[in-house]
Amino acid sequence: MTSFRAAVWAEALKMRRSMVPFFTAVGFSMAPLAGGLFMVILKDPEAARAMGLISAKAQVLVGVADWPAYFSFLTQAVAAGGGILFSIITIWVFGREFSDRTIKELLALPTTRETIVTAKFFVIMVWALVLTLFIFGIGLGVASLVSIPGWSAGLVQAAFTKIMGAALLTLPLMPFVALLSSAGRGYLPPFGWTIFTLVLANIAAILGWGDWFPWAIPGLFSGAAGPGTDVLGLHSYVILFLTGLTGLAATYWWWLNADQAK
Repeated sequence: MTSFRAAVWAEALKMRRSMVPFFTAVGFSMAPLAGGLFMVILKDPEAARAMGLISAKAQVLVGVADWPAYFSFLTQAVAAGGGILFSIITIWVFGREFSDRTIKELLALPTTRETIVTAKFFVIMVWALVLTLFIFGIGLGVASLVSIPGWSAGLVQAAFTKIMGAALLTLPLMPFVALLSSAGRGYLPPFGWTIFTLVLANIAAILGWGDWFPWAIPGLFSGAAGPGTDVLGLHSYVILFLTGLTGLAATYWWWLNADQAK
């Protein structure tokens, strides 16, 4: 077994023995379930009012009860909720070493620091993408049970591309979360950073600068933070790529050079 495979196995073992994967799956599954509830409300507004549900708010959030509206809501939920949920995953993968005081034992292993960091990022990426696939599958099941019109194989394929695209565009933002989890030696600094960038992303989108601000780009891509992909250009994806590359370089540099005596 190579050192990288051993490091990935160790990270996967930590994940398997934790309840974090379960809670992240449960938390993320609220998005398709909420979308299904909105579809039920919009299908029969009178019955929804009788049950005490407010159909007007559902209509504002979703629009109409059909597959395109449902997939649009799910894509926006992945972009908005994924930024927070993927951050939680990253914070746990990197920050737990300091909170559990296992960092010195980890670095005492005959595995290079670069390999350890690479394994952590690999696990985060796989975890996030599998979770997104899981949510997409739940979404298909929920919408089928609700029985809404407008289904087509082409629509499902386009929605799958859009949802996975939103997840993939969110992942380059995670290295800065990893950096703050490492440099901050725990959970609080990266949580603060996540909230801070979420607020800034909304402000940038409202002001019309979202296509230049990396943390707003996944939301714009999904339509959650503005009019959608029509405002994004090549420069947006280049900026996002460079942001991820910078975060990766900074995280690797910190792990290679920081004093880990505590």
